[in-house]
Amino acid sequence: MSDPVYTSKTNCLLNIRDLYIEGYQEEEWRQIVKGVSLHVNRGEVLGLIGESGAGKSTIGIATMGYTRAGCRIKSGSILFEGNELFGADDETLRKMRGPRISYVAQSAAASFNPAQKLTHQFVETAVQEGVMSFAEAEGRAKELFRRLDLPDPDKIGERYPHQVSGGQLQRCMVAMAMACNPDLIVFDEPTTALDVTTQIEVLGAIKEVIEAYGTAAIYISHDLAVVAQIADRIMVLRHGFEVETGETRQMIENPKEDYTRELLSVRKSRGETVDHESEEIVLEVKNVKAAYGNKVIVLDGVSTKIVRGETVSIVGESGSGKSTLARVITGLLPPIDGEVRFHGNSIQPMLKKRPKELLRRMQMIYQMPDTALNPKHKVKKILGRPLNFYFGMSGKERDLRILELLEMIELEPEYAERLPDELSGGEKQRVCIARALAAEPELIICDEVTSALDQLVAKGILKLLQKLQNELKVSYMFITHDLDTVKAISDHIVVMYQGKVVEQGQKTVILDPPYEPYTDLLLSSVPEMDPDWLNRVIEHRQKLADKGVNIRT
Repeated sequence: MSDPVYTSKTNCLLNIRDLYIEGYQEEEWRQIVKGVSLHVNRGEVLGLIGESGAGKSTIGIATMGYTRAGCRIKSGSILFEGNELFGADDETLRKMRGPRISYVAQSAAASFNPAQKLTHQFVETAVQEGVMSFAEAEGRAKELFRRLDLPDPDKIGERYPHQVSGGQLQRCMVAMAMACNPDLIVFDEPTTALDVTTQIEVLGAIKEVIEAYGTAAIYISHDLAVVAQIADRIMVLRHGFEVETGETRQMIENPKEDYTRELLSVRKSRGETVDHESEEIVLEVKNVKAAYGNKVIVLDGVSTKIVRGETVSIVGESGSGKSTLARVITGLLPPIDGEVRFHGNSIQPMLKKRPKELLRRMQMIYQMPDTALNPKHKVKKILGRPLNFYFGMSGKERDLRILELLEMIELEPEYAERLPDELSGGEKQRVCIARALAAEPELIICDEVTSALDQLVAKGILKLLQKLQNELKVSYMFITHDLDTVKAISDHIVVMYQGKVVEQGQKTVILDPPYEPYTDLLLSSVPEMDPDWLNRVIEHRQKLADKGVNIRT
């Protein structure tokens, strides 16, 4: 049974007033957060919604009296249980962070130490702050691992981060945030990079643990449908300003502002299937079988094809083989059987044996821009390298082309002088897209390219990709767990599960009932603008499991 939502002033846990935060850009301080005020009551969840650059994450980490490098809190008040955190000394803040206020980051994979076991990382804060002994913290870890429905909760802590799935690692991070039983948890886009079925597991776990322990939370996301499953109230932000705030159901059913209505409308778009005149097969995958270490089979007899100017979406949960198929096509993982053909010609299975011209014609955009971009190189160098490598461009010619590429991805010219850590997650991904476009390819493999983007920005990127496709007849292989993206951009869909193709065909065929059981699982896992959706879909998953559909945890 969940705790009541407290509303009296005496139960106000966090009270932020007139918060102004600045970032140092181009040798001057610029406002990021512009006079935002909010409060969180004990046992209450506040959702922060908005597109990239709205100030969501900046406000979230400011609740701990913290800012990212290059930022500063200019003015305002951050009261936690009546104690002012703005301007507090380091010792006071250190005692707050972890034991009283904790933080769950967007990317669990980037947040854990790969060289330490999960339990060791779990107990660190609790032991160092003297909250409990190592043995007590270890017992607490097992308790929370069990509460969060992690497999083998008594032993999973002995694994390293790379030895668990993405969804399991994200739940381990939630457990770590709960280690000291904090009063407030800041969830910063904790399900953004997860596939839709894993997202349900993590959302359900977060909701259950918040209700079980009566923990207050700030849930940050660009996805209003996701936040609606967790939050009691929602605040919409844009360009550092508050747009509106209200009770969750009221915000969903009767938003006051046009911008909020625009956020609500994004999920309703569904692209139309286009009959392509060309029958020229650009890429063909024939009976491909692949393995890691010649032991673990990850692709088993996969076949599909892409014709010129069309988009084929590869869908499935984590571990289904989507990204592995991309690695085989790009030559990063040679298959143990089968072949890949480009314009009818069998191509070398290993990347280093492929000619430069083939590399140019087949580009890939990776899922994680944080690891795909060199942190020491400015954007102009990142975009300039493929221009020089493939076309020999240099000097003014290269610089002009870089500006054209930035314009294509809707970034201002001054972004050419920025380093990756000076960009938002969405901006980094757009730079990755521009780098692929720089080669003027015929086929672009898009591996979860919109997973790190807010919905409005993602919609703009998808429109851009479709515009380029219409103009250049470029083909796309779209690897994604986002079924809304699939509906918006696909011509054909390939559904994969455990390394095999479950079904494939035109979008209109795959997305209309009756569904294959596994396709039903994927489609039913897409969040809806209904606060009751999560409870409903968990019940639906149980019915599918009763029919024999494997519901992975």
